[in-house]
Amino acid sequence: MASLSEYSTFFRQFRERFETTGAIAPSSRFLARSMCRWLRARPADAAPVRVLEIGPGTGAVTQEIVRHIRPADRFDLVELNDVFAGVLRQRFQSEPRWQRAAAQSEVHVLPIQAFAADRPYDFVISGLPLNNFPEGLVAEIYQSYFRLLAPGGVLSYFEYQFVRSIRMRVGARTERTRLRALDDIMQDHIRRYRIRRDWIFPNLPPAWVQHLKAGD
Repeated sequence: MASLSEYSTFFRQFRERFETTGAIAPSSRFLARSMCRWLRARPADAAPVRVLEIGPGTGAVTQEIVRHIRPADRFDLVELNDVFAGVLRQRFQSEPRWQRAAAQSEVHVLPIQAFAADRPYDFVISGLPLNNFPEGLVAEIYQSYFRLLAPGGVLSYFEYQFVRSIRMRVGARTERTRLRALDDIMQDHIRRYRIRRDWIFPNLPPAWVQHLKAGD
């Protein structure tokens, strides 16, 4: 479990960097379990996998991912916020559950658009606050998701329930325009690739987790 100091770090970064932090509180364990649904479901005798977490923050979802990382797996984390990256690295050093996955894990501090990998990933798990971003950036992020995802791999990400649709109705004109463009991008990918949506009510605020599968 994250310490009180890590929660304090999260809320401090939320106040200072709302646009890139996005969440108003660390993700609940119910949300974390949903984000790891496909990773958790793999058979005991399955081949090793590659896992990429994007925007892990202080590690609320990472805490669940490391439970399911096996010795031959690879786990990369891409976090833009250097303060959060420091928290993650400390947790890999100090927390027993995280330590078991430390040897095959690495935290990278850079935008996901700039991240390059030698091989694609079987699971991409993203906590990026897409609703906060310009539509052009969101389009680039989706391109990065699928560039990094292996054929047949699964992308899982969350957004807060109905937030975008409400803001499209009550926001200022420029905000409504941005959100409609963003919605077009997101809905296009959902129509083409979604395999499941989970409704997570025990979260602050309640969230959806979208699961998209890359073509084989």
